Amino acid sequence: MPSSRRGIHLRYTFETAKATSQLGAEIENPLFDLLSALQAHGSISAAARAQNGSYRHAWSSLKHWEDVLGAPLVHWGQGKRARLTPFAQRLMWAERQARVRMTPHVEALRAELARVFALADDATLQVLEIFASHDLGLPRLQALAEECDGLHIGLRFAGSQEALRALKDGRCRVAGFHVAQDAAPDSVMARALRPLLQPGQHKLIGSHWRRQGWIWRPGEPRPDSIAALRTGRWRFVSRRPASGTRLLTDHLLEQSGLQPEQVPGYTTRMEDTHVAVAAAIASGAADVGIGIEAAAIQAGLVFSPLVHENYYLLCLKEDLETPPLRALRKRLASPAWAEALEKLPGYGVNRPGEVLALTQALAWWRYTKPKQ
Repeated sequence: MPSSRRGIHLRYTFETAKATSQLGAEIENPLFDLLSALQAHGSISAAARAQNGSYRHAWSSLKHWEDVLGAPLVHWGQGKRARLTPFAQRLMWAERQARVRMTPHVEALRAELARVFALADDATLQVLEIFASHDLGLPRLQALAEECDGLHIGLRFAGSQEALRALKDGRCRVAGFHVAQDAAPDSVMARALRPLLQPGQHKLIGSHWRRQGWIWRPGEPRPDSIAALRTGRWRFVSRRPASGTRLLTDHLLEQSGLQPEQVPGYTTRMEDTHVAVAAAIASGAADVGIGIEAAAIQAGLVFSPLVHENYYLLCLKEDLETPPLRALRKRLASPAWAEALEKLPGYGVNRPGEVLALTQALAWWRYTKPKQ
């Protein structure tokens, strides 16, 4: 039997800009790269050629990993196509799931390392730390700002509430959060976010809108209402507490007269990002969830809209006219940002780059005391 305890060692490398072709949060691993090549090509020799390596090296690598893991990885026979063992297939599936869940964190780590070493090379580089609720558009904004404006955005994904708390605590200079366009003053979202927004201290910046709704596998039924989740017929995957989408789902449950604990698995089957929710459903680990349309389409799933929501950026009033914030607002207002969002299903710009009053942008905003 394979050992249940295995050490994991992570490392990163430095390369010249011309030599670096890795994109996003891709992670190289010799074992899984070799297994993927074997699965695709059906023989050790073909897998070795695909990796620009030798048969001998691929063979010895396989034997090494089988010794380390304590289980066979490949079935092969004379004249037959090489096949991954059930253990190797489970290993690849588990590793893919882990990659999906960790993608936002790996992207944040890569951005942080790039920021640190860029600062060491160029003291004139503008840097802006952003904590934001998970979103598929913001990494595109990050790339545009760095490429076109020399603005390096250190992007870290957190829940809407956590992002706003990070701004309050001084851990970032910009926070990203989202809220349903039709949120009422007494909604779950309004009650959770209102205490974290300070009119005299904060400035709200427009960015984009997006659609959130049901996500499920093609050919299978979905709940006809949020209340149907109470039956337990569908394995529902939710988001972590304090995330904007969790607040949205809590809001929908409250509108239906349900408490979270009345939905089987609601507080135990959770994921960190929209992409991870979609991956859980696509893999069969869950049946249905609520997330953004772009994540559903990316995973080959079906999407049905429930709400339109606005995504905002928030900064301190004193930072609004600093060079990094001016560069960010200019990039948000640019045609390039609108074009980038057009490529994401269920996305579009919403007063991008404009400085907005809380009472103007948030219909549910109310001052604790009447403004004099």
